[in-house]
Amino acid sequence: MGGVEKMKNIKFTIPEEEILSSGHYACQGCGAALAMRYALKALGRKTVMVIPAGCWSIIDGPFPYSALGVPLFHTAFETAASVATGIKAGFEIKGKKDINVVAWAGDGGTTDIGIQALSGAVERGEDIIYICYDNEAYMNTGVQRSSSTPYGARTTTTPKNAFKNTDKKNMVEIMAAHNIPYTATASISHPEDFIEKIRKAKEIRGPKYIHILAPCPVGWGFPPNLTVKIARLAVLTNMFPLYEVKDGVYKVYKPPSKKPVEEYLKLQARFKHLSEKEIEEIQKKVDINWKKLLKKEEMTNQQII
Repeated sequence: MGGVEKMKNIKFTIPEEEILSSGHYACQGCGAALAMRYALKALGRKTVMVIPAGCWSIIDGPFPYSALGVPLFHTAFETAASVATGIKAGFEIKGKKDINVVAWAGDGGTTDIGIQALSGAVERGEDIIYICYDNEAYMNTGVQRSSSTPYGARTTTTPKNAFKNTDKKNMVEIMAAHNIPYTATASISHPEDFIEKIRKAKEIRGPKYIHILAPCPVGWGFPPNLTVKIARLAVLTNMFPLYEVKDGVYKVYKPPSKKPVEEYLKLQARFKHLSEKEIEEIQKKVDINWKKLLKKEEMTNQQII
């Protein structure tokens, strides 16, 4: 059988069309760039992106150029959700109900600066998709600590010879607590799961929130060729569980083989200062949170009489 015939028999699990162009300003190995590439494949060209200040307001390129391949609206740090709300309302008035309006913000613009506008939008039931690409710090402005920075990590704004001593804000559970139709986590290491979740969000009326882990070689301190490996280890160690909450019901991905958190931590310079005792403490936190998540899945999947 020739090469062409073999290709005809291949079943592709990821859309082939490349909407994101290669002419962007991302760093080598940027997890946020790969996240956008997959997101656009799932969303398609009938999409408008709302991008606040952050890495992606630079990655996209200088005006009047754009690497996205879809219309976009650059906005202020704290206004992604409110601007997306207005754009969606405009389309509704014009009778254009088949266009995806997506707020695409980093963890700083989501868990910190943008949380008020986001909470307001989802509480009102706005029909938008909000996607947070989480690189766990303010990477665009110099790797400053955010509320999404995990316990134990060093940033340029943690005290000298110290690290962040509070836990990462659980933004996914905050959104789930708003009782919205769909909330999910995704990772660039699991593209089929990633794309399936965004496709689900497209078909649901009302507010949808997706939280994507997007490793940053510069801010996390690892070689660019390890981006996908580190993202995968985050899932396999349960540091970043993959799950969804649809209409209040949890569905959790169970890794086929659980890895110790040390395998994830040791590849990143931001964690190199941690002692064995501190790594054990992180492992305990991860194990407790994993058990809580599984319990939520068990409880919400029980038939309510």
